[in-house]
Amino acid sequence: MILDGLADWVALTPTLILAATALVLLLVDSIEPRPGTSSNALLAGIATAGALATFLVAGFFLVEGVGQPRGSGAVSLFGDQVIVDGMSLFFVVIVGSVTALVTLASYDYLEGESYQAEYYTLVVLAATGMSLMASANGLATVFVSLELSSLPSYALVAFLKDNRGSVEGGLKYFLVGALSSAVLAYGISLVYGASGALQFDAIAESLGSNPEFGGILGVGVVMVLLGFAFKTASVPFHFWAPEAYEGAPAPVSAFLSSASKAAGFVVLFRVFLTAFPEVGGLGAGDPAVDWVNLAVVLSVVTMTVGNFAAATQEKVKRMLAYSSVGHAGYVLIGLAALSAPDKGFVLGASMMHLLVYGFMNTGAFLFVALTEHWNVGRTFQDFNGLGKQAPVACAAMTVFLFSLAGLPVGGGFVSKLYLLAATAEAGAWLLGAALIVNSALSLFYYSRVVKAMWIEEGDGSLEIESYPNSLYAAVVIAAFATIALLPAFGLLSPSSFDAAEVLFEGL
Repeated sequence: MILDGLADWVALTPTLILAATALVLLLVDSIEPRPGTSSNALLAGIATAGALATFLVAGFFLVEGVGQPRGSGAVSLFGDQVIVDGMSLFFVVIVGSVTALVTLASYDYLEGESYQAEYYTLVVLAATGMSLMASANGLATVFVSLELSSLPSYALVAFLKDNRGSVEGGLKYFLVGALSSAVLAYGISLVYGASGALQFDAIAESLGSNPEFGGILGVGVVMVLLGFAFKTASVPFHFWAPEAYEGAPAPVSAFLSSASKAAGFVVLFRVFLTAFPEVGGLGAGDPAVDWVNLAVVLSVVTMTVGNFAAATQEKVKRMLAYSSVGHAGYVLIGLAALSAPDKGFVLGASMMHLLVYGFMNTGAFLFVALTEHWNVGRTFQDFNGLGKQAPVACAAMTVFLFSLAGLPVGGGFVSKLYLLAATAEAGAWLLGAALIVNSALSLFYYSRVVKAMWIEEGDGSLEIESYPNSLYAAVVIAAFATIALLPAFGLLSPSSFDAAEVLFEGL
């Protein structure tokens, strides 16, 4: 195998690359602290190169079988508190790709802005925390990596200090985040009190050998689930998302709605399937806390609230924010449909949806960043006639929106088809019906944007004078990846299924 003869810590190379990139950005800023065209290009180049290297190295490790059964097995580090396996590498690929697109697009978006080095450093530090979340194998490591991801995110949302919406969104994000962190920390303390352990395997072993579960455990498990609901923008901790995504710089909205969501879900999957399988009834015993059925309720409510709220919005960015809440409900099917015989297929379908979502949702928000660069308004009507002046970008946005809705123009069609098949295999007809109804509803409000761009006539006041290269490139790359994932879905999905299957060994 590729790591034979090397130290185990080499398996953490993708995360270490991100951490080193953040340090290099701070070093460059100390040498040339004044923002300018040359410094912005250098900073954007370093951040993009670091994120791209993370994406490529994680993808290479995944292909070579690092941390997987066909290789030498999972790599455990730091007393088994950190683990590198197929699932962690799969999600680091998502985080790395989204971060690279966001930092590339930020070169044009930050033109003329102060604190450029701080911006790129915060993005990379947040990505470092997200990649560490993917490898967390203990509740203490989960909490530390979650805070490493969240604290830079609060500052990024409020980055536009002269913009009232940005500062307001950052404050609301911080307040809800502080509440959810308190809920998660208290839930972790209750789980520790019931099990006497923080490492996932040790928790499962302790709880599995003691069939008398107390109420303290049930409250702890529910609080842990609610804590992760914040990171994934799931109901009831979704209220921060519309305010934060609308007020934040559009590249930051893309970053939080895609990479942050993926990181939240990977740690959610790992915690509940590794630490609490017996508790939820996935093992041989009766469930002490039926979190599978709780996930069913959470999934249906989240996708329904998100999509119905999105359908009532008049601002494109806010509509995309509520849409991201709806997609969190779709991904929760990975936990809600675990009554299916092939549990690896169910969880793998959710993982693949997150991979496709990372490109199509990031691309949609980066298109909004492009329109903000052109001083286009925020409402649907402000997009009228835009397709005639920027046909390539609008064609890419059409691909993103239709793929998000589940039409066969991108990988979103196949990922939703897999999710629907997962609900059918589990016999979860409520989940399947909710998925179909909400996808149909999403087509309505996504089509409003497409109609405005291509069918409605503009008032003639919009004049596009420049076409920013980096923003355009990021949008086009995301569109190409979204389309390419449609035929390549069958080639990539076995990696997600294999990574998911490992979590169910022994159940």
